[in-house]
Amino acid sequence: METSLYLPVKSFLEKAGYVVKGEVGGCDLVGLSSDDPPVVVVAELKLSFNLELILQAVDRSTVSNEVWIAARISSSGKGREADKRYRNLCRRLGVGMLGISDAGEVSVIVGSVSPMPRTDPKRRSRLMREHQKRRGDPVLGGSTRTPIMTAYRQQALACAATLTAGPLRVRDIRTTVPDAGKILLSNVYGWFERLDRGVYALTEAGRIALQRWPQPDVQGASSHGT
Repeated sequence: METSLYLPVKSFLEKAGYVVKGEVGGCDLVGLSSDDPPVVVVAELKLSFNLELILQAVDRSTVSNEVWIAARISSSGKGREADKRYRNLCRRLGVGMLGISDAGEVSVIVGSVSPMPRTDPKRRSRLMREHQKRRGDPVLGGSTRTPIMTAYRQQALACAATLTAGPLRVRDIRTTVPDAGKILLSNVYGWFERLDRGVYALTEAGRIALQRWPQPDVQGASSHGT
């Protein structure tokens, strides 16, 4: 029963200086500090951490200064408390997590006033780089059934468009697509054929790609850029 979690959490909050009462205004626990005005703390209880508990906490945040969610720690070690995504969500929402052992011991999994987690600098850099390199805004947000027009695909198409008139050396294509050397060598989409050292031609797959994604006419030095 969830009521078995009440006394351990009540004791935890009382040690922090709050006067705690159960089932107040639809909240499992409400604690008030002796300050003027008092700090209001709400705690919600469940036998296990789940989405409903977080939704309750979000709702209670409109009436309190601090919100805690409390649940039993999974004996298998595979409960939501072990899920980094769940903990990070609580941190972002400012919701504290309390784990209750079978012996009634309370452990703080996430502090209720934890700061926002630091951004992932590598992922942030990749995101910014792709945004800056992509020409225009070629993809509708929410698209899932079609290939994403990434900056790399745009540059590969620019190389393909340059080759429609016939084979060219990499140095000639590089005047319009600076990364042409890497793109032609990698040939990720199978659009290019190496005829000689540093000389490439367009494959049938490349011509089909240009039919699907038409490019501006390319005459020698194309208007395509990165």
